[in-house]
Amino acid sequence: MDIKTATALRRLRLVSAPEAVSFLILLVCSVLKRTTDFNAVPVMGAVHGVLFILYVVFWADAWNRAKWPLKTAALYFVLSVLPTGGFIAERRLRREAEDAVVAARARKEEAVEA
Repeated sequence: MDIKTATALRRLRLVSAPEAVSFLILLVCSVLKRTTDFNAVPVMGAVHGVLFILYVVFWADAWNRAKWPLKTAALYFVLSVLPTGGFIAERRLRREAEDAVVAARARKEEAVEA
């Protein structure tokens, strides 16, 4: 995995959890708006909107650079629209990055021994 691909995956991973948190807070604010006089929906809607746009931009970049199959790309996109999907995406992306590091170290050790 080259550095640009690793960076694209890292950016997507770093924005996925805050996007999920903002979605959950927006849902809570929406309920509070209808049950109380508290209305933070315009503010949280804007925050969540910015984070969602960042997620989609970083998702497209990661898809392009990592050469994901359509099934994998669709999974990460669907996770972005589920209330807790960002947490699942972050966990999967972290695991994918760790596996890439292990594979790179194994290749490096084989090259040194040969």
